[in-house]
Amino acid sequence: MKIDLLSPSSFAAGQPHEQYRWLREHAPVRWHDEPNGPDSGRRGFWAVTRHADVWAVDRDFQAYSSEPTIMIQDPAAEQAAGFGPYKMMLMMDPPEHTAFRKLIRSEFTLPAARLREDRIKALARQIVDAVIEKGECDFVSEVAGEMPSFVIAELMGLPLEDGRELYKLTETIHTAPEALPPGAGGAAVMKMFEYGSGVIAEKRARPGDDLASKLLACEVDGRKLDDMEFLLFFLLLVDAGGDTTRNLLSGGLLALMEHPEQYAWLMADLPGRLPTAREELLRWTSPVIYMRRTAKHDVELAGQQIREGDKVVMYFGAANRDPAAFDRPELLDLARDPNPHIAFGTGPHGCLGQHIARIEIDAMLVEVLTRMGDFAPAAPPEWLASNFISGPKAMPLRFRAL
Repeated sequence: MKIDLLSPSSFAAGQPHEQYRWLREHAPVRWHDEPNGPDSGRRGFWAVTRHADVWAVDRDFQAYSSEPTIMIQDPAAEQAAGFGPYKMMLMMDPPEHTAFRKLIRSEFTLPAARLREDRIKALARQIVDAVIEKGECDFVSEVAGEMPSFVIAELMGLPLEDGRELYKLTETIHTAPEALPPGAGGAAVMKMFEYGSGVIAEKRARPGDDLASKLLACEVDGRKLDDMEFLLFFLLLVDAGGDTTRNLLSGGLLALMEHPEQYAWLMADLPGRLPTAREELLRWTSPVIYMRRTAKHDVELAGQQIREGDKVVMYFGAANRDPAAFDRPELLDLARDPNPHIAFGTGPHGCLGQHIARIEIDAMLVEVLTRMGDFAPAAPPEWLASNFISGPKAMPLRFRAL
């Protein structure tokens, strides 16, 4: 079995489940070469594919660090120099990570998310209203991508249209560098920072009751966030705010189209069956492919000797198909219960926005599945050229208004 978890070609039609299966069975913690790795030191990383091992690594921040990055590739020297001493919250460990996460945690609790439920349902209606009469759409850009773009824009106190434009930048940021013109990813980050700098000026001059204004007013260790700290927060919120919802909705609808018996089962009682169906679609699609950690000290994992400084990469899509954790994991079962998937990660870095994401997903699925039907592909879906985020980049569909 050829194993290549670096090339975007391995993810050209979704996640490489045949590779994952071989790894779980034969080498659940396996050294993976990294041809373009660092000039000095070990070129490669440990690929972790079993549910129990991914769970253990994600929760053990004392052995596995999120610094210097959660990406397989180390930041380029110029990028590291550009950020100076600053880090995104995802790339911090407790207690520093805990202090920064606390700044926004109250906005993302389940009670806070439920307060936004009516508005999210209204946005879902608005999104479907915009396409329902056409009978066709690109489901990713016109439906699935709209919801998280609009919600994060409203959270941050931005115009909805700006949320859509920021979403386009995140798509570029997540695309593998080899699939883009030279420097395109870095340019997208800089455009995000330029927009964020405008947000800083606007919210300092006219603060409101939005998350951007609250971030600029709050304090860490007795001081307010400086501009770069805010910009990295802004990038994280916009970037992470769309991944799961956008890719779950598009990948999830594709799964329903490919499993008509499951689609029919769900529609027989959509309100009652949606909660378990949503969790199974999260397990099935696993929108975030991996997260990296770096060993803080020598440690043993599943019989392998991990050395201090080694890269350890958790593959969530592999963990979510592990037969040791799920009965018949290769079967889409919308009634699956229990369903201990880790599509949102776990431990200190578990997805902060997962409560809002679930409300967004439910609202959009209800609108889409009750108002649109007889879905048929107008062209094959085009998958995002990425080994980090899994989901269709474009999914042209024809449908009938119900």
